[in-house]
Amino acid sequence: MAFEWLAASDLQKRIELNFILLNPGESYLETFLKQKNIPVTLVKYSGKKSMARAFTQVFFKLIKLRADVVHAHFLDANLVGISAAFLARVPRRIYTRHHSSFHHFYFPKGVYYDMLVNYMSTKIVAISKVVHQILVEKERVSESKISLIHHGFHLNLFENVDNSRIEEVRKRNKVPEHSYPLLGVIARFEDWKGIQFIVPAFRKLLENYPEAHLILANANGVYEGEVDKLLATLPEKSFTKIRFEYDIPALYKLFDVYVHTPVNNHSEAFGQTYVEALASRVPSIFTASGVATEFIENEVNALVVDYQNSGQIYDAVIRLLENDQLRENLKGNGYASVKKRFELQKMVDSLTQLYLS
Repeated sequence: MAFEWLAASDLQKRIELNFILLNPGESYLETFLKQKNIPVTLVKYSGKKSMARAFTQVFFKLIKLRADVVHAHFLDANLVGISAAFLARVPRRIYTRHHSSFHHFYFPKGVYYDMLVNYMSTKIVAISKVVHQILVEKERVSESKISLIHHGFHLNLFENVDNSRIEEVRKRNKVPEHSYPLLGVIARFEDWKGIQFIVPAFRKLLENYPEAHLILANANGVYEGEVDKLLATLPEKSFTKIRFEYDIPALYKLFDVYVHTPVNNHSEAFGQTYVEALASRVPSIFTASGVATEFIENEVNALVVDYQNSGQIYDAVIRLLENDQLRENLKGNGYASVKKRFELQKMVDSLTQLYLS
């Protein structure tokens, strides 16, 4: 959605935008851009085997456009777009670093790709201080090459949601109507997301709240087998797995409590779900990772628990359910804290300055 928001923002008043999308076929984003009359080029891409062809197409497209700036997002686009821009002598070559320490711990070969892209780029957008630290300390990037720009959000989309949409999400995903409390999780099934510590906490919660229900959204990933083993220890009708839900703001509004507990402070590069949950005014339980290390305060805008600690997650859920004043304080303070830092216009202004500098 961030690309749609940018395309529809006042960025267009100062920047002539052209999108090049690496995709196997037409996407929602491509359709959106065409509706907005923004130039968009589809480069057919289905993985590393099509990288050479994609590089050639992007290279000649940049030459034709006489591009002043190229801004790439995500690893494949970084490799194709930044290298093509480098050889096409595009003067400003920027990429946004959307991952943190992932390659250093899970995909060592990826570190070499990152360092190559770092070298060919003239600027790198770090989306959090954690990412900035990884770039400087682990990859030896000069601080002068890095710009810290947080993600921006249309926050009102998460606060103002019609009840009819919330009910549609409930029905579409077959969430039991009278369950309480609804414990929400939106995270890919990766071991570093910490879901393996949330499920045992929920299992204990069922002892006191037998009508409780666990919702696991974005429920796919390499750790799915391990998560399924844990879910098999729960009553069959006590949880719902949602592989994909397009109306995320309405999904957040279903939750009585939200939980996001990555296993350390650096696994998340940003963690958009921290912002989205608080923008939705859902009382939340977090571990501090990614951007949360910069603004989440225990008992001020969320409850913060230790990493890899099911017992503390359970205790925090109980506190929220049994303390009305605490819940209300967290809702108000949580929304105020993201409103202050993560409005979309801040990101648009920062990117505009970066492109024109």
